[in-house]
Parts: sequence; C-alpha cells; structure tokens
Amino acid sequence: MSDGNTEIAQLFLRHATGRSRYDRDLAERAIRQLPDDKYHASTDPSSNSVGVLMKHVGGNLTSRFTDFLTIDGEKPWRDRDGEFALAQATPADLWSAWDEGWSAYFNTLDSLTAEDLAKTVLIRGMPHTVIESILRSMTHVAYHIGQIVLTCRQLVGEDRWQTLTVARGESRAYNQRVWGDDSLKPTGDAETDR
Repeated sequence: MSDGNTEIAQLFLRHATGRSRYDRDLAERAIRQLPDDKYHASTDPSSNSVGVLMKHVGGNLTSRFTDFLTIDGEKPWRDRDGEFALAQATPADLWSAWDEGWSAYFNTLDSLTAEDLAKTVLIRGMPHTVIESILRSMTHVAYHIGQIVLTCRQLVGEDRWQTLTVARGESRAYNQRVWGDDSLKPTGDAETDR
C-alpha cells in the first residue's frame, strides 16, 4: 500500500473510531437520564425499549467484531431474536451487554492496519470489504442510537430532559461562543466558507 493510501486508511480508522465514540457517548448521556424502572418501557406497543436496543446493539457489535477478520460476523452463538425478547434484565445486565459490544468494536478498530481495510470479511455469508463492514456497523448503530435518544427523551419527559446537543433557540448563542465574532459565521456560500 502506498504512503498516501496508508495515510487515508489511518485517517478513516481514526475518524470511524472518533465518530463512534461520539455516538456511544450521546446514547449513554441519554440512557443515564432514564430511571431504572424505565429501561423496559416503550413509547408504544410496536417500539423497542431502551433495554432491548442496548441488548441488540451490544449483541450485534460483539458478534460482528469478535474474530472480525477470520470468522463470519454472524456468530453461531449469537441469539439475535433473544436480544429483542422482553426478558427483564437488570440495568447492570444491559450495561454489561452494551459495554461488551463496544469493547469488541473498539478493540478491533484499534487492531486494524491499513492493509486490513482492503480485506474481505463475511456477514451472514455475504462478502464485505472491511471498510464496508465498518460503515455498515456505524450506520446500523447510529440508527439505533437515534431510537434510544428519542425513547429516553419521551420517557424522561420534557420537564426533566437534559439536552444532549445545542438546545432549541440556543444556536445563535452557541455560534457566538464558538466563533466569537459574527463575521466568522458561515454565510452559506461554499466559496467563502472554506
């Protein structure tokens, strides 16, 4: 692999790791606002609870990123359907499954080399490049993190919810803190916003 390609591969891994750490933190800040008795609550009969989503994300990441380069990402020991069961696991059990999945994911990303990114791995017998597999997991997990945040927000209630990003109506003040001077704000013109 040329030096330029190696740098791009390392940049991809660094950004994949950084973006995933941000997404995990976002979900965890939402979950920590949830009372223990709400982990198995859902907002309607067709929606998953936060607990189910935590089990599913943890199980998916553990399966996909254990022996990542050598064994199909859908491990025979994984019980995907069981991840969606409404068993009353404790919050500690849910956090354990969640943490196990993220550990498998980050340990694998940390171990990959630039050369590994061009390799092929299998998910349910279907070939994926390593890059494609990582992107697939990132988008899958981000989808569920959105569900977790929305569910937590609804279950916690607007009066107790602590905003995770810039609060509504606070963009101007936030931008002022970040950019300081109004003249530094983006104008929407791609030529002048570089």
